[in-house]
Amino acid sequence: MEIKNIILIGIIGFIVFEVIEHIGIPIVFYFMKRKKKSVTGIESLLGEVVTVGQWKETEGQVFIKGEPWRAVSDIPLIKGEKAIIHNIEGLTLKVKPVGESVDHK
Repeated sequence: MEIKNIILIGIIGFIVFEVIEHIGIPIVFYFMKRKKKSVTGIESLLGEVVTVGQWKETEGQVFIKGEPWRAVSDIPLIKGEKAIIHNIEGLTLKVKPVGESVDHK
């Protein structure tokens, strides 16, 4: 092989590497990140599992990461039970017991 061919192959290889590094990889990460759930704002709480604190009939208090929140449920819950947040109205969470079907409204 001539030296010219070796240099040409090296230059082409370098250009291909740079295109993949600066265009291909960022495009892949962009599409992967797009599918992730929001990690900020109140919407990030949807689908979170919470622990029931004080509860009376269909309303009470739940704990998310140690913080108390006001919550309501169509079904009476028991203190210590796990529930899933399925909706949010203002600062009140709507929860359902774990295991019940959850639809995000």
